[in-house]
Amino acid sequence: MAVGMSSPRPAHTAVGSADGTGFGHLDALSAGLDPDDLPDGLVVADGSGRVVCFNAAATRITATPRAGAIGRPLDVALPLEDLKGKRWWALTDPYGGLATRNGQPERNLLLPGGREVLVSARYVREHPLGPVCRVVVSLRGTEARRRTERSHAELIATVAHELRSPLTSVKGFTATLLAKWERFTDDQKRLMLETVDADAGRVTRLIAELLDISRIDSGRLELRRQPVNIAAAVARHIQALIAGGQPPDRFRVRARGPLPDLWADPDKIDQILGNLLENAVRHGEGTVTIDIAPAPAPGACDEMGTAVTVSDEGPGIPEESMGRVFTRFWRGSKRGGTGLGLYIVKGIVEAHGGTITVGRGPGGGAEFRFILPVSMPAYLV
Repeated sequence: MAVGMSSPRPAHTAVGSADGTGFGHLDALSAGLDPDDLPDGLVVADGSGRVVCFNAAATRITATPRAGAIGRPLDVALPLEDLKGKRWWALTDPYGGLATRNGQPERNLLLPGGREVLVSARYVREHPLGPVCRVVVSLRGTEARRRTERSHAELIATVAHELRSPLTSVKGFTATLLAKWERFTDDQKRLMLETVDADAGRVTRLIAELLDISRIDSGRLELRRQPVNIAAAVARHIQALIAGGQPPDRFRVRARGPLPDLWADPDKIDQILGNLLENAVRHGEGTVTIDIAPAPAPGACDEMGTAVTVSDEGPGIPEESMGRVFTRFWRGSKRGGTGLGLYIVKGIVEAHGGTITVGRGPGGGAEFRFILPVSMPAYLV
């Protein structure tokens, strides 16, 4: 036995196999499960402390060939250190110590060369307080966790940046008005208060986006379904854009019917349409075309849904960026925005059971197309 692990108890279960793979008679794997089918690394040591199972994922994660691990002491086949450089097996001593211990929780450890890996261990005993007859170790790479940590860090940085500007403006204008109220004319006061109102609106929208992201990521996005006239919703958004200064001839709506009934959350549908139309106006050029038509519902063979396509005649989205359009912080241009809108749109569409895609429109610009199923409540079917 390698130095650093207490003298193990005798093995209580035959767990090896004649071919050296270590898959032979592991009790937990006797149901026909091949350890190589597991997505995580699996390393099993018997009661004598020698490795009897080392699956393909463990080989990939540790860069140790299976043949070089099977039959070797656990701390030799899997030489792990904690983040302070101390040998982990010597610290945890799975075969010695308290008989009440049943394993180790997941933690970051280091493989030779300094590569991080997530490790958890289970100590199997044939009866309570008995000797350890098997040590089962699970290994996972840290790439997914690192990506999540980077995404969270980017989110915090984006939020801090987006909040700093409007809050600085609000603080500056309110402090100036309070200190020098009598020095300003009514027109000057109105201008400053309108600026404060607009910046407060930006903060409110950002907080709403963050709440939506939180609900989407946690699967807690609530939908209050009711009948929705999507053609009327499109017309309402176009009128709002025209009232905001867009020329009426910039929009073209083509509706093909009859459209199937649509049960959806009207506020969420407004969020989808508002984001897609605002993107087309802000980042696209030329005529913005909105097509509304029946289409096969996603995942259904005989059910029809409603498809809405928003396209413009601008430069479009580069081919290499198509795969990132619906990710967090993607921006089509440098014309403002948090880069969170399309991520939220995709989450809302999928929460309705629909799909959304992006491509190049007939006029060369960007084309977004989403399809929503009818989603009629079961008690009305």
